[in-house]
Amino acid sequence: MGSVDSQQRVLSGMRPTGRLHLGHYHGVLKNWVKLQHEFECFFFVADWHALTTCYDDPADIRENVWEMVIDWLSAGVNPGSSTLFIQSQVPEHAEFHLLLSMITPLGWLERAPTYKDQQDKLREKDLATYGFLGYPLLQSADILLYRAGKVPVGADQVSHVEITREIARRFNHLYGREPGFEEQAEGAIVKMGKKNARLYRSLRRRYQEEGDMEALETARALLREQQNISLGDRERLYGYIEGTGKVLLPEPQPILTDEPKMPGLDGHKMSKSYGNAIGLREAPESVEKKIRTMPTDPQRVRRNDPGDPEKCPVWELHKVYSDEATRNWVNSGCRSAGIGCLDCKKPVIEAVVEEQRPLRERAREYENNPDLIHAIMEEGSERARDAARDTLDEVRSAMGLDYR
Repeated sequence: MGSVDSQQRVLSGMRPTGRLHLGHYHGVLKNWVKLQHEFECFFFVADWHALTTCYDDPADIRENVWEMVIDWLSAGVNPGSSTLFIQSQVPEHAEFHLLLSMITPLGWLERAPTYKDQQDKLREKDLATYGFLGYPLLQSADILLYRAGKVPVGADQVSHVEITREIARRFNHLYGREPGFEEQAEGAIVKMGKKNARLYRSLRRRYQEEGDMEALETARALLREQQNISLGDRERLYGYIEGTGKVLLPEPQPILTDEPKMPGLDGHKMSKSYGNAIGLREAPESVEKKIRTMPTDPQRVRRNDPGDPEKCPVWELHKVYSDEATRNWVNSGCRSAGIGCLDCKKPVIEAVVEEQRPLRERAREYENNPDLIHAIMEEGSERARDAARDTLDEVRSAMGLDYR
């Protein structure tokens, strides 16, 4: 169990809502493509999460899963560099969720900001269900099952990572106290050698007496470098610094993703529900038609009326897609009526179509070969299950459920 370096593990998931749009590409997928080369990444399709709000209409879930996975692959998420899987294909998520539910106070779930928020937003649905109340805990189980130290999220999801940290802390406090824990920890310190032992004790004291977070990070780094202590001892010493027991479940940290608010065709944030989105793999002629018919500055009724780019949704797309020279050309041309609105839209159409071209090409291979996608997800689910079983074996043992 202790062999995982949680700081090198990243976990992220998406609900299967069907085909993705350029907002997903700029907000999430480009980041996943970058992370997969820097960390050990697990990316999953959150189909059980989809059921927490769509339990009464699951007809589209299967189709949505495959469409979304094609978008991931076409964006450059690589099954050779990361583990891609479907949540419900790894039943360990359900068992772990059940075990964590035994120790999670009800109040922690009721105070999750999205609990009340989603109930207000989705008033037409009956969300007074056990599953909906427990979905933040299912998210925590998703993260902790892989002992992922890093979770890429937007600012609105940080509270879910915080709940996960609290659950990990509570679990470690309840179950990390093996018999003779302190004696074993003290014995492990001695094995580090005099100099390192002195440094560890000093850092531990600074953290415990002064709450010095820098001392905690330095002590963790020191432990990672130790060659002459076992992995079990390292886990004990992680817990000993913090005054808990052995760290069975490491606390994850959110990686705040830069959220480029990808503008939609009406200037508001791009979203399928607003009907203002451009699909990731949308046909060039459809993209061209959508951008050509975008609303512009209402002051520009005729070609020779001057306009104000700041009042035009097309300008928001130029901020994402155009270089400085093009933006300057648009800015002066619009204000002086030197260019018309269709002139202004042309570079955006070209840039969007060019960005999508390699994505559409990559997607073609998968669109024509569903067996290939199924094989990729089956293999990923097997890899995910191996990692999940390692955690569950230790969790069962810590909770007294090891009968071998």
